[in-house]
Amino acid sequence: MTTGNTMHVEVVTAERKLYSGEADAVQAPGSEGQLGILPRHAALLTTLASGGLRIGLAGAEETIYVSGGFLEVSNNNVTVLADAAEHAEDIDQARAEEARRLAQERLAQTQSNVERAQLEAALQRAVTRLRVVEIARRSGRQRIFTSGSRD
Repeated sequence: MTTGNTMHVEVVTAERKLYSGEADAVQAPGSEGQLGILPRHAALLTTLASGGLRIGLAGAEETIYVSGGFLEVSNNNVTVLADAAEHAEDIDQARAEEARRLAQERLAQTQSNVERAQLEAALQRAVTRLRVVEIARRSGRQRIFTSGSRD
């Protein structure tokens, strides 16, 4: 239940719910730049870029990688419909590093514009996932645990 100082946040993909709970702040990677959402924010519907979604509550923080999607704010509720998403601590850093390395190697060799675009997108995803892991690690904040924050 939201109070005057919090809002309800839901983060979902087609496969699962990653977060459902209260927050006193949300930072999201909007397609036009970073968004800051506080309780009682004006109604809003926007697209999301790939990046880190940070949910704060009483000094604790949940960091989630989103690969794009939509964010809606309405009646003190924030709903994130992500194309794909994962909690920062669930990102396999070694696998993301390997994906980045492979994409960089293949980019240097490709002649096809279509393949170049696909490899650049893969490279950007890997770099962004690594950046989200680093942001979560540097914040050093306690995680938020709610009934809907884990599978």
